[in-house]
Amino acid sequence: MSVRGYILIEAEVGNAKSVGEAMQALTHPDAKVLSVDTVTGPFDVIVQLEADDLDKLGNCITDGLQRVEGVQRTTTCLAVKLA
Repeated sequence: MSVRGYILIEAEVGNAKSVGEAMQALTHPDAKVLSVDTVTGPFDVIVQLEADDLDKLGNCITDGLQRVEGVQRTTTCLAVKLA
């Protein structure tokens, strides 16, 4: 079963556009980028990721997204199914 997460990204001032573009182009062996949106408000970019398990999702965040130049902070929200 795969896991999905929404990664809320705070970019350094003046870097929202370049961070969003870098996220669109990001490839990582542990997870797939499903969508990228540049947004207004307390966060600058929201990335939706999908991975086989939580560890792989975490690896993509720490080894991929957080290493993009201009990323200041990330907050991860995991998608859940409430029954």
